[in-house]
Amino acid sequence: MAGRPKTILSRIAQALPVVVGVVIVTFLLTRALPGDPAVYFAGPSADQNSIAEVRAALGLDKPLPEQFILYVGQLLHGDLGQSISTGQPVAVELARRLPASLELTLLALLLSCSVAVPLGVLAATRPGSWVDHLCRVLVTAGVSLPTFFTGLALIYLFYYLLGLAPTPIGRLDFLYLEPERVTGFFLIDAALAGDWETWLGALRQIILPAITLGLFTLAPISRITRASMLQALSSDYVRTARAAGLTGRTVVYRYAFQNALLPVLTTLGMVFSFSLGANVLVEKVFAWPGIGSYAVDALVVSDYAAVQGFVLAMALLFVALNLAIDIAYTLVDPRIGFEKR
Repeated sequence: MAGRPKTILSRIAQALPVVVGVVIVTFLLTRALPGDPAVYFAGPSADQNSIAEVRAALGLDKPLPEQFILYVGQLLHGDLGQSISTGQPVAVELARRLPASLELTLLALLLSCSVAVPLGVLAATRPGSWVDHLCRVLVTAGVSLPTFFTGLALIYLFYYLLGLAPTPIGRLDFLYLEPERVTGFFLIDAALAGDWETWLGALRQIILPAITLGLFTLAPISRITRASMLQALSSDYVRTARAAGLTGRTVVYRYAFQNALLPVLTTLGMVFSFSLGANVLVEKVFAWPGIGSYAVDALVVSDYAAVQGFVLAMALLFVALNLAIDIAYTLVDPRIGFEKR
């Protein structure tokens, strides 16, 4: 136990070069984007003198090394810059929009895991059965169908034809007021406030985008669960457990499933990271005010500060997620420890 804080600090130290590399690469790539943000910010009727003044105000007239030094200095003071497209500080925009993306992604993963993991286990324990074939069909469909097509199909079916879903216009219908902000997650904040009418409205609003993203993430989770369970069930310790007279349920869930969880956890972390950064199509289809749509809008107008802030926030989230997965490994597999013995 004494080595755990030391190992966590070591993992954080190993991640620092990654963050530094992300800062450098992001700074250089954003400067290579087409378009001039000074022209956009000055307006279509501005002359060259006005554009030059705006460029100087934004610091874009300085050499790249000097711009980078200024940018790093701002980061060290917790300042991500100001977005030229919204006129607000990037840190404020990210803090306001990040909970929306996290709530959508986490609910989508919860839905996909509740289906994919049991389905993968059943498919592995019943190879060649209808459950196994269903798992393969879902995996193929989840990989093949684009998220924007799935989202539009669900909107057409449940909103336009059946009228069961609310208007896809964001996190809440205009009939409801946003709950008092505590966590930024509308479902949690509404529950904390005891406003169950708003909670139900937020749930109805998020269910279709969560299903859309969940169908996309279901495929890799169910596939890796099935493959890991098949490998675990064919191992020597499972055959020994069965020879010892243990019940099939005990062998499957106590021995095989626990050892098969390690690659599932790794895949789950990768899927979460990918989904959080790639759910922009879902956010656009459902007008979801998350950081994905914010980053795309910033890219269109070459909003350097917003793009850099988005990428940096994603990098920090990925580092934190990988650290959480490393810690979760020790809870799943006791053979993996923080310190050598």
